[in-house]
Amino acid sequence: MSLQHSARPTHARYIVIFFMVTLAMVTYLDRACIGIMKSSIQAEFGLTEGQFSWVFFSFILAYAMFEIPTARWAERRGTKNVFSRIVAWWSVFTLMTAASWNYVSLVVTRFLFGAGEAGAFPCMARVMARWIPFKERGTAKGIFFAGAYASGALTAVIVTALLPFFTWRVILVMFGLVGFIWVVAWHLWYRDDPAQHPAVNAAELEVIAKDRPPEVAHPGGWPFWSNLLRQRNVRLLCFLYMPNCATFYFCITWLPSYLQNQHGFEKTQLGWVASLPLFASIGTQFFGGYISDVLTRRYGVTVGRRTPGIIGYSLAAVLIVLASTSSSPVLAASFIALAAATCMLTTAPAWSTCVDIGRENAGTVSAAMNTSGQVAAIAAQPIIGYSLDWFNNWNVPFWLLAALFVMGAICWAFVEPTKPVTASTAAVYR
Repeated sequence: MSLQHSARPTHARYIVIFFMVTLAMVTYLDRACIGIMKSSIQAEFGLTEGQFSWVFFSFILAYAMFEIPTARWAERRGTKNVFSRIVAWWSVFTLMTAASWNYVSLVVTRFLFGAGEAGAFPCMARVMARWIPFKERGTAKGIFFAGAYASGALTAVIVTALLPFFTWRVILVMFGLVGFIWVVAWHLWYRDDPAQHPAVNAAELEVIAKDRPPEVAHPGGWPFWSNLLRQRNVRLLCFLYMPNCATFYFCITWLPSYLQNQHGFEKTQLGWVASLPLFASIGTQFFGGYISDVLTRRYGVTVGRRTPGIIGYSLAAVLIVLASTSSSPVLAASFIALAAATCMLTTAPAWSTCVDIGRENAGTVSAAMNTSGQVAAIAAQPIIGYSLDWFNNWNVPFWLLAALFVMGAICWAFVEPTKPVTASTAAVYR
């Protein structure tokens, strides 16, 4: 298909960003609502905190297990069809969660849910690598994650408002229908290659492709994985993303229970207070990506990516310790919100670094990083659940997060985003 020639670039890539933001919002609907619905589900099935930890655990475990295979599939087959499958699966299993009839069926359904949703964010990185110019990627990813956290925050408020009038099952059915609308719109509009899209003219294609390395065959097998896992950058990304994932999952799973049981917030207040970390993170998600791009243009990509990561995690470590020592409900909730917000300054730079070093393998590198982040979130679920059952102690998650934040800040200090993971992308951005 021939491209339209015009002196002014078209803006089809912004529609791609819109699709990615709405994708993030759709996928975060279910993740965020399950924590608010937790007490209702527990009451219906008669579950302890330790038992419910396996409901959270099963979703995150499957999500981690299928993250890399789905990303590799998208790199070989294209993201259009893979994304359509992911969101259609998401919609079906949101409805299936509503149909759970006992504890075992709930755990199994959440596991299958996680398996189907896995790979969404690494596929996003692949889309960004193909459609978004290098100098706009940090901001684009900041917008993407800000949209995700806006969805999570609003979901907590909406579910709290709906629960007095509808059962948790009815609410999940309503949410499940949303994904089907996204799938139809995406499948009709999107193309894996911007050059094949009728809305992209020659000027925009030049902007998109200016700093993009050529597409090459994707390597596989043990030599590829051995090379990938030997890369210090990849290992650092895997460790530094652990506090990010652990913080997010704590906020959407256990935080409502903590606020209600430890600090006595009423159910009518819970939606707003529990959503504070996600609301506060909306701005920092965007700002982390934006300031990363600003610093990259001024001082180079190494400073641009490292600075938000080091500062964000260092501040988060201090704030989460203050939260654990505060006896004031308002102060504790505020410190947790600020800790989450500063932690999320690191999200967009981390995913941008995956694209910087991964290039044609951006999806795989992103999946490796995100999978490692899920490992921390997986391990935290039974630790938190059984520390509550056995010791009635809420300090454990805060100590765990503080240690992870310190580790993450140290890892950020050694990341080198100018070093690609494969020889085929040897050119670097200075």
